[in-house]
Amino acid sequence: MALLGLDIGTSGTKALLLGENGAVLAAAESPHELQTPRPGWTQQDPENWWKACLLATSKVLKKARIKASQITAIGLSGQMHGSVFLGDGPKALRPALLWNDQRTVEQCRQIQELAGGRQQLIAMVGNPALTGFTAPKILWFMQNEPAKFERCRHILLPKDYIRYRLTGQYASEVSDASGTLLLDVKNRQWHDGLISQLGIDRALLPRLTESQEISGQVSAAVARITGLRAGIPVVGGAGDQAAGAVGTGVVEPGILSAAMGTSGVIFAASAEPQTDPLGRVHTMCHAIPNTWCVFGCMLSAGGSLQWLRNTLFSSQMAEMVKKKKDPGLLYEHIITLAQGAPAGAENLFFLPYLTGERCPHPDPRARGCFIGLTPRHTLAHLARATLEGITMNMREQVDIMRSMGIAISQVRANGGGARSDFWRQLQADMYKAPVVTINVSEGAALGAAILAGVGGGQWDSVPQATQQIIKIKNRSRPNSQRSALYEIHHRKFAMLYPALQDCFAAIG
Repeated sequence: MALLGLDIGTSGTKALLLGENGAVLAAAESPHELQTPRPGWTQQDPENWWKACLLATSKVLKKARIKASQITAIGLSGQMHGSVFLGDGPKALRPALLWNDQRTVEQCRQIQELAGGRQQLIAMVGNPALTGFTAPKILWFMQNEPAKFERCRHILLPKDYIRYRLTGQYASEVSDASGTLLLDVKNRQWHDGLISQLGIDRALLPRLTESQEISGQVSAAVARITGLRAGIPVVGGAGDQAAGAVGTGVVEPGILSAAMGTSGVIFAASAEPQTDPLGRVHTMCHAIPNTWCVFGCMLSAGGSLQWLRNTLFSSQMAEMVKKKKDPGLLYEHIITLAQGAPAGAENLFFLPYLTGERCPHPDPRARGCFIGLTPRHTLAHLARATLEGITMNMREQVDIMRSMGIAISQVRANGGGARSDFWRQLQADMYKAPVVTINVSEGAALGAAILAGVGGGQWDSVPQATQQIIKIKNRSRPNSQRSALYEIHHRKFAMLYPALQDCFAAIG
């Protein structure tokens, strides 16, 4: 028997099978396209997510050599904040606006004003109004495409659209709903007062469950096209950040995760709904009952390294493609090159705001830049400054959490920042905390499968499951001398955004 975890990401959908003993049997992925019709706009067709789910599930069953009928429960995860607008059927009324879409600056201003100010909004829903969240996307649709909005009957998040296609149920759960800006995070329910103030029809929003609760069953129609058994339970699941935390064992206070994908996220579990009064990090419901989480998200972590590879190393990229080599191997070359430059890159700084920023600076107009260039600087310096700039921006999130009284005994690295010994050590030195890797790297898809197992009765609780499945693999301890050097370097880095904020606004 096996558990199926599905994670609807930005670049593709991942399917993972978890065996009865907690071992990962196989994983597979199917890509989907990103639409960018204007600068700062990002959207996707939800139908492509569904097709990718079907394909990824078929692939993973073949890889694991098991039958679809052996799946006992399904868990869902997905990119947070995306807005799926449905009428009376499965076809979306328009492409879904994604987490990194920046078109809603005016709607964020409106929400803050209608809520009675920034501080009042944070008190209501635990977070400020940011362009990535779902609520401003709903207002944008209402105001800019009113004829289409008139036909809207349901608003779903990305993973919840897949739940609807699997089960016919319009449902969500509290971790993902926290990212809509419409949830009373403290009480884990929709904030009816704010929803009313914004003029949103409460009936458009789905019912809520906890992450491990069963939210529906696979329909007979889906069973016919997939081979899955009709009636397989589908649990609430979680937004990708909370599911990824489950998949890395960040389910109790003291342990943080540092995930570097396209974005970069620092995530901590909390027994109480702790809120940053300045709204620099997010407070949301965790995928565990009576547990909350605090996390920050920078928009261009791995995305900055990818930009560096695609531009300054474009000739090497072309050569690798020509020779049919994996272009991903070029990252190893860049990191090796960075090691050849001194710590601090001889006072060269990189601000990683290529697509605007979310944390620690909620500013869609922020821009990426190198500062401090001299004739002495080489490609190695540029590579090192890029890695250091990404990591210093992540470190700012760690500092905010420390200022909130969140204990940090260990940081679990995953994603691109976990694959390199050099980058793990760089993180340990900057965070001033041990950085470890674990025996699994599947993240959100694994977390979704674990939640399915808890909901299906394989484990009594999420912590029990993660203790069985997740083990420490490598450990990097901070070097006191380098930590002291980076402390000085970081103070200089922290001065740059405030000095350039008005310039970014003028550039537009």
